[in-house]
Amino acid sequence: MNHRTVFFVSDQTGVTAETMGHSLLTQFDGVQFRPVTLPFVSTLDKAAEAARRINLSAQTEDMRPIVFSTLVQDDLRAVVKQADGLFLDFFDAFLGPLESELAVRSSHTSGRAHSMSDLKAYTTRINATNFALASDDGAGARDYEHADVILIGVSRSGKTPTCLYLALQYGVFAANFPLTDDELESGALPAQLRPHQRKLFGLTIKPERLQQIRNERRPDSRYASAQQVQYELRTALALFDRSGVPYLDTTECSIEEISSRILDRTGIERRVRP
Repeated sequence: MNHRTVFFVSDQTGVTAETMGHSLLTQFDGVQFRPVTLPFVSTLDKAAEAARRINLSAQTEDMRPIVFSTLVQDDLRAVVKQADGLFLDFFDAFLGPLESELAVRSSHTSGRAHSMSDLKAYTTRINATNFALASDDGAGARDYEHADVILIGVSRSGKTPTCLYLALQYGVFAANFPLTDDELESGALPAQLRPHQRKLFGLTIKPERLQQIRNERRPDSRYASAQQVQYELRTALALFDRSGVPYLDTTECSIEEISSRILDRTGIERRVRP
């Protein structure tokens, strides 16, 4: 397998460079990438140090690294661009065409993508995250009237991480409720959920994958047994169908995809955007 070092260079956190760069790199099979993030490259000295590290990598590995950059300032970009690497700068690629189309000069202000400049949006994300934490695993049922969505499903089907992602990324107030043996045996929605049935969204998962996840948590237990897993998933699906609860199979989905599909199918509004 080919190996290649990849630098993510930014004058702030590096999140944008990492996200966009990673999305491009996923298209290349058969190459193993070694990521190196260089955040807060905000001075000429730091830019020169970043260029030195890129050059050192090229010399050591006898192959120039790939450099994804989100440097806003032209002088910093020019320094790093001189390094011995394949330099791909997202701002350099897109700001020029946007300036031409909009007939407006960009501000060249760093840090706007992941800053607290929009205090209202930032506060919304924090409040939504606190709500998700307070409403995890059936807690905080009295506040379900404030929820945008309530995820239900068996244990380890992806409810908690999805709630937190919805909150942090989109400001969505998401709660989750686990379907335990008691709820499944009754064959009906728990009393706490019935007044909020229109907010319910189910998560399910393939039995083999769920058993693998549970075995990592509690090996050789009834909780992780094939029989228990198959029973819970089969009964939960029957409950979803009987109660008219929409649901999604999370087996092959990332948290990002699960969240996006939930928003798409429910029509819930994104209060904030990444």
